[in-house]
Amino acid sequence: MVSKVLEFPEDTKIEVAGNLIRVIGPNGSLEKRFDEKILKPIVSGNKFEVAVKTRETRRVIAAKKALEAHVKNMVAGVHALFEKKLQVVFAHFPISIEVRGREVLIKNFLGEKKARKAEIVGNTSVSVSGQEITVKGSDKEAVGQTASNIVKATRIKEKDQRVFQDGIYYL
Repeated sequence: MVSKVLEFPEDTKIEVAGNLIRVIGPNGSLEKRFDEKILKPIVSGNKFEVAVKTRETRRVIAAKKALEAHVKNMVAGVHALFEKKLQVVFAHFPISIEVRGREVLIKNFLGEKKARKAEIVGNTSVSVSGQEITVKGSDKEAVGQTASNIVKATRIKEKDQRVFQDGIYYL
């Protein structure tokens, strides 16, 4: 069975080689691996669809729809960047944020001497402007994971969260 057809713009190119899909567009290129034993992507002109090689079970249909969604997000990402905004909130100690290499350093969180670290995933850029953090990139998964890493680094575990509401939160 062939899935629904995804049409992509003329300035976008989709390449399939083995178990790798590469989408190339104005903002760069993105790659994604898939299970070539059960799925067969078909590119013709400016249309993309996914065919199933085996019997359609729930697992196979889920994999097919996931690949369709990933390719749709990849096409969107090579045309416009995905963006997440985060807000730094503190009441007790002023928090300072620094981007160093592929890490975000969160300094003076709850008065801690050692800086907390959050990993920047993929080709994602992080910028800090006052108390607002902006995470941008063409890969939707990498942007979301980077933002999640930053939020998770300031999670308070051993104190009452109703009193200690300091941290970094999604806007």
